[in-house]
Amino acid sequence: MSSKICYYYQTFVGLQPLLENPQLVDIIIVSSIHFGMDKGGFPYIHLNDNPPDSIIFNKVWEETKKLSENEVKIMLMMGGAGGAYNNLFNDYSLYYPMLVETIKKYNWITGIDLDIEEYVDVGDVKILINNLKKDFGDDFTITMAPVQSALMGDEPGLGGFSYKDLYNSPEGKSISHFNVQCYSSYTVEAIEKIVENGYPPDKIIMGMLGGDYSPSEWKLTLREVENVKSVYNNIGGVFCWEYCTSPPEIIDPSKWASGMSKILKPKIFQYFFLLGKYYMKTFIDKLAY
Repeated sequence: MSSKICYYYQTFVGLQPLLENPQLVDIIIVSSIHFGMDKGGFPYIHLNDNPPDSIIFNKVWEETKKLSENEVKIMLMMGGAGGAYNNLFNDYSLYYPMLVETIKKYNWITGIDLDIEEYVDVGDVKILINNLKKDFGDDFTITMAPVQSALMGDEPGLGGFSYKDLYNSPEGKSISHFNVQCYSSYTVEAIEKIVENGYPPDKIIMGMLGGDYSPSEWKLTLREVENVKSVYNNIGGVFCWEYCTSPPEIIDPSKWASGMSKILKPKIFQYFFLLGKYYMKTFIDKLAY
């Protein structure tokens, strides 16, 4: 498995730079799904603060569908700091079908990221994983997004359960990879501790908070990724939370993916670079003629 380059996408600023260069990215994770009751007492599923089929998301779905047609995997994140799981598990028969219906409606969504940041019963998480596999098949990707300390050791993560216990359970075999929030230590040393604790490198996608990096810090970060790649050539990949704050230039978030591609996918990057130069030369030659 080649290293994956992933963006979380919650602030919907438009994906035009990636539409122009879809080869730069492997996964877009549309964020974030929540459940609850409105003021009238009616249950809802929301993408951030609105129903997923609200017209305000028309461009989101249009652009992600186009990217999916260019072999970019589109996933849906559920949870995060805004919660979701307590409401889901407290009335599972009500809310789970809403999730299924949403994924089926936007059928270019081929995976879900479970970002659990509220205390839950791990038994409920296992039921959710089993149901997702049953309803969408073995090709449907399930990922999880623990903080790095939850994988560096075996203490409970933000969800109040042990990821090691879940990973070693039958349901753990359905977890494609962990989108690890390496926000406190984006270093090769952090990855080493996670690997030493029993998680294979190809299961780890190393995550950063885009807004934390100045241009100079970005250069140091690239060197750190080079270090990780040199030690773990089969590292699962990298992600940035989130797309609109990706360094080094937020006016063009695709430059983050470009920088990561040079390190994680040098052959592919060089191929498309040379291909672009060829077409540019052909275009200039035609103008001259």
